[in-house]
Amino acid sequence: MRLSQWREMYYRYINKSSIKQKFSFVTFGTFSILLLLNCSFMEIKDLANIRTSTIEGLEAVAANIGFHSGSALNLDDRVVVEENLRVSKGLDYIDQICIYDTNGNVYSRLAKRASALVFCPVYSDVSQSVLGWFKVTISSPIQFENKTVGLVFIEADLGHLYWGQLNVFYCILGILAGASVFTYLLSLYLNKNIILPIGRLVKTLKKISIDKNYELRAHKSNNDEVGLLIDTFNGMLATVDRQNKALVEARNRYLLLFDDNPSMIFNIEEEGGIISVNKFGARQLSQTANRLHGFSLFDFVHPDDRNEMQHVLNMCTAELDKVHKLELRLICVDKKVIWVRGAIRSTRQSNGKVNVLLVCEDITETRKLNEKIAHQARHDELTGLLNRSEFDRQIQQALLSAHNNRTEYALCYLDLDQFKVVNDTCGHIAGDELLRQLGALLKKQIRQDDLLARLGGDEFGILMRGCLLSQAYNACEKIRNAVQNFQFAWEDRLFRVGISIGIASINSISGNSIESLKEADAACYAAKEKGRNRVHVFRPNDQELASRQGEMQWVEKIQQGIINNRFCLFGQPIVPIDSREEGLHFETLIRYQDADGHIIPPGAFLTAAERYNLAAELDKWVISTLFEWMAKTPGFIENLAMCSVNLSGLSLSDETMLDFISEQFNKWKIPTHCICFEITETAAIASLSNATHFIRTLKQEGCFFSLDDFGSGLSSFAYLKNLPVDFLKIDGLFVKDIVDDKVDLAMVRSINEVGHVMDKKTIAEFVENDEILNILKQLGVDYAQGYGIGKPVPLSKL
Repeated sequence: MRLSQWREMYYRYINKSSIKQKFSFVTFGTFSILLLLNCSFMEIKDLANIRTSTIEGLEAVAANIGFHSGSALNLDDRVVVEENLRVSKGLDYIDQICIYDTNGNVYSRLAKRASALVFCPVYSDVSQSVLGWFKVTISSPIQFENKTVGLVFIEADLGHLYWGQLNVFYCILGILAGASVFTYLLSLYLNKNIILPIGRLVKTLKKISIDKNYELRAHKSNNDEVGLLIDTFNGMLATVDRQNKALVEARNRYLLLFDDNPSMIFNIEEEGGIISVNKFGARQLSQTANRLHGFSLFDFVHPDDRNEMQHVLNMCTAELDKVHKLELRLICVDKKVIWVRGAIRSTRQSNGKVNVLLVCEDITETRKLNEKIAHQARHDELTGLLNRSEFDRQIQQALLSAHNNRTEYALCYLDLDQFKVVNDTCGHIAGDELLRQLGALLKKQIRQDDLLARLGGDEFGILMRGCLLSQAYNACEKIRNAVQNFQFAWEDRLFRVGISIGIASINSISGNSIESLKEADAACYAAKEKGRNRVHVFRPNDQELASRQGEMQWVEKIQQGIINNRFCLFGQPIVPIDSREEGLHFETLIRYQDADGHIIPPGAFLTAAERYNLAAELDKWVISTLFEWMAKTPGFIENLAMCSVNLSGLSLSDETMLDFISEQFNKWKIPTHCICFEITETAAIASLSNATHFIRTLKQEGCFFSLDDFGSGLSSFAYLKNLPVDFLKIDGLFVKDIVDDKVDLAMVRSINEVGHVMDKKTIAEFVENDEILNILKQLGVDYAQGYGIGKPVPLSKL
């Protein structure tokens, strides 16, 4: 076997051996080799010494024999010579001794074993000494008187001396074996105290490596260097365990921040390739994170948003570390489209590559909600049509287009006729359904570019683009006919409604949107005044609309009058006809005072207040101002029998009015029994349920109620028994002519009698002279009011 093969086999064995085996092999082998080499060296040295000393001894023996045998040999005395030879017989290693004479003949000889066949060699062959390892021959001349008389030849065998020395060597080998056993036992001790702890340490390390359990610890046996190593190892394990737990905690936090973060987190290349994505982001795309690797983000971006995405990526590449915002749509694997709002930022890595981090949040629901809110902000909730604010914005756009592009528009204001009949008869649910159906009907009658809006209540608006007034008129007639032919079915009843339409033009000379709407509204009002269910076109010189325009101008005056207290209060006395004294009784009346101090009667602005929903605010101003004046005027309440306050029909439907009145009573401490609220018969009948609830609520507080203008309605007596009022104010249209008109007289008599039968007191209006007063006294009317009794005067002059 070649040396290289031996070497290879040796290293293979060494590599596979354990530390224990290596330690035992090195300890035992080294010790044994050293002892063997040492003993061998000593043995060889001893053998060399034995040979040298033996040769020296042989030479001495030869010299001694030659010295003592010279004279005997010369005298030919064999006895002496043989006697000299027997002196060396005790040397076991000498095989034979031969003495030669001068002629080379054997003179005498001594053999080690007598029976051995030993012959002395020829004289010529022994003239010189031969020194071998096992066979040694010594030749020494015999001198006598400086003359050679013979030769001594000694032949010796050193083998038995060597074997004797080898016996010593065997003893040494026995001692070596014993030392080896002792060394092995010592190695076992060392193995137990050094190798085994290190082996256990290695096993612990392997188990930790496999199980990843850093809470394991190596067992310590001694406090020596190995023990110090184990302590150090356990300390390192404790550190690793703490760091591992910290890493696990950090990893969990990272996973919570990354994978479980309710945001979509993409790590992408600058070209859009997806490097990684968190689990939440993958779930949003209906995919797993592993399967998304290798895709491009552009594979999921909506085609309409890809240019924007590319633009933002270009900006990120150009401006590293700068955060950019974007909103776009992503198409999921299941084809669902989601809206996301993202922040994107690019950074350059240590290898020079640019990585882009994109963090997105799903705003689909928010986007839908915003779109819904935006739609609701622009559309009427009931009908789905545009609402008033959006319609106003469209009018402003139309005015801008008309001024810049000279485009002509037609603005139509539509008001339903007889809608209140359906609302009051069948309820608000039926009214709402009617508005929905009419909204759908109107939408079918207009062009695709026309805009239809519900302006409020039963009012609609249409904005027609590129439409002349004549064309708009024909279109509105078509709409009117469609509405007229429409039948609304509710439960077992059928209803027909009409519609009044006003048309105004929007062109390059038109004013603002408010003026345009006023013109269309005025035209619609004129259509209603002419008999309803018709179309009226606004023209600047239309006299029929002048009064309507005047009402509209009062809207701002009323609003500013309430804010700046430009209104003032008057009072007109109401007196008992039978002349009994009851204290001060009057009706509160409102007037407007302009900038020049002129007092303007209520007929100029009350109609506008009613039409434009300002009557309730005006009533609140009257109540608060009156109560404050009464509370701050010394002695006034003590002398007051009753004060009448007018309430409009809108106040009866105002949900805040009852609370407001109660608040004013509590604020100014006005006795409730001193206040009588007057409501008109038409207002009460128009909203009978609201009026009844309103009256009953305040009567429980101690207030009184009077039904104003009684007799002017179509069904006064039918409704009277359902209204818990305290006074009936007979309409002055009947009272002022009772002296000459028997029909009016009969009407006043009938109203008075019915009122008394229902236990209600009566008040006659428009009492302008004593003759009328006397007739009322004969009829038994309770109270009188009019210019014949007293004109309206400021409260301070009552």
